[in-house]
Amino acid sequence: MTGNTCEKEGTIKEEAGLRDAISWLPEEVLGSILSLLPTKQAASTSVLAKKWRHVFKLVHNLDFDDYDVRQPEEEEEEGGRKWDLIRESFRKFVDAFQCASPIKKFSLKCHFREKSEMAHVNGWICNALARGVLEMSLDLWTAFEVFLPCALLTSKTLVKLTLGSQLCLGNIPPGVSLPALKSLFIDSIFFTYGDLCNVLLPGCPVLEELSVLHVDFVGVPFCISSRSIKKLSVSYKLESEITTMPGMSFHAPNLVSLNYSDYALEEYPQVDLESLVQAWLNIHYSKLIKRPDMSGLINGISNVHTLHLTPASTNVISRCVKHGLSLPLFKNLINLIFWGDNKRCWKLLPCLIKQSPNLCTLLIHGLDEYTCDGTMHLVKVKVLHLLAVGGTARELEHLMSILGGVLVDDGHILQTRHSRWSCIIQLQDRFRFLRLSKSSC
Repeated sequence: MTGNTCEKEGTIKEEAGLRDAISWLPEEVLGSILSLLPTKQAASTSVLAKKWRHVFKLVHNLDFDDYDVRQPEEEEEEGGRKWDLIRESFRKFVDAFQCASPIKKFSLKCHFREKSEMAHVNGWICNALARGVLEMSLDLWTAFEVFLPCALLTSKTLVKLTLGSQLCLGNIPPGVSLPALKSLFIDSIFFTYGDLCNVLLPGCPVLEELSVLHVDFVGVPFCISSRSIKKLSVSYKLESEITTMPGMSFHAPNLVSLNYSDYALEEYPQVDLESLVQAWLNIHYSKLIKRPDMSGLINGISNVHTLHLTPASTNVISRCVKHGLSLPLFKNLINLIFWGDNKRCWKLLPCLIKQSPNLCTLLIHGLDEYTCDGTMHLVKVKVLHLLAVGGTARELEHLMSILGGVLVDDGHILQTRHSRWSCIIQLQDRFRFLRLSKSSC
């Protein structure tokens, strides 16, 4: 009996040991495992056992969001007392992670009302920087001017930095030095005159990707200048400010990809994009500027290989052509994505095709609304995509008008004077489109 009891106890201990084998791993390994969990869940492991009490501090990725500890409807309860308790709880939670172990990512999203709270925020940021953080995202919501620690702009380890949202940073101090920064994302940050172009970007010598977003917030940067960036996204959504802007300039001679969304401005004084390969333009017309001059922008992107024009862009460019804009020669343009939704837009398409002698692929969206007189001579075009087609008689009529041909072989072949186009209906990314591939007669 005694032997059986000992044997059972040994089996139980062995099984328990197997179940808790993870606790015998080195703390550094446990920290790596916890890094795969959300920060809040990683912190909850501190109650498992004595050994786990401080392991959560070794996680490599930290993500703090004050929405995790509060509900929007709780903010004003009990005359603000509830808010104070929530803020104190959030501060204690973030403070618990402050240590010296290396980290890779640090994300902070929080709201604060008092300037005194910035002392805590800056302390957290400095701690992350001291731990050699590689990626940092700061989404701070406040009603007053924010002064971030100088160490943020002199980090030797930061590779990716995200700043937002609707913040006024004051004057950026000179001496910005971010020698490892490759990606910079800015969401509605107020920059003092020229600070982005003349102070911040010059301190990022290896920056490759830049994103600047401004939504309903003043202080829109009107110049982007960097010799190193290869990918640029600019999105401005503040129509009321466009009359105060002195135009928009881009000086990025090594830029490969441009995504630009804005209202058409008075002028584009300098657009130096000689290495541009692809461009996506979403430029809207505003009655605040009745005669925008887009010649600087259009000429500046004329080296592009792939051009994507939204309906807003085709509309405003067509307006400019009507008022004297001469389209440049797009000698490198191979792929054109053209969206049209009114007669003015469609008048632009044959002009673009004429100025694109090496165009090979043309994608047209909105064929049902096509209104244009005359045949388009797609001499070089080998593939034509008609996006979101329904196969209606109206669309087929417009298709034959574009190519100057007739459908044969039960609609599988479109025969023109110089070419035969095979027609295939395809479904891709939830879009139904007609693909036409040309073969010479």
